[in-house]
Amino acid sequence: MTEGKRQKQVAAVLQQEMNDIFMRLGMTMMDGGMISISKVQVTPDLLEARIYLSLFKVQDAKEVMKRIENKAWEVKRELSDRVKHQLRRIPVLHFYQDETLDYVFKMEDLLKQINTGEGEKGA
Repeated sequence: MTEGKRQKQVAAVLQQEMNDIFMRLGMTMMDGGMISISKVQVTPDLLEARIYLSLFKVQDAKEVMKRIENKAWEVKRELSDRVKHQLRRIPVLHFYQDETLDYVFKMEDLLKQINTGEGEKGA
């Protein structure tokens, strides 16, 4: 299903504000790694927001996600202060781990293995 214009606008506002909130609360650097918001998707009724987090070089991803979930009320309170004049209702925030970065690293490793294997055969 395609996203509507309003969904995209709200998602862009939420992503920008969430990035600022994460930086302000010191949640961009956790557990020896970096955390960034890769994507925000909003439901058609604008009542739920799915926030996809990209975790880079984080030791324990489950623990970091748990810590973010524990701070979700603080994030939502800060978000409501920032967008209360743009949205009638603040959406319910759901945090998900975006595994695209992990997938890219796995593919790069596989390509390196294939290239080194071909180099050995050609010699």
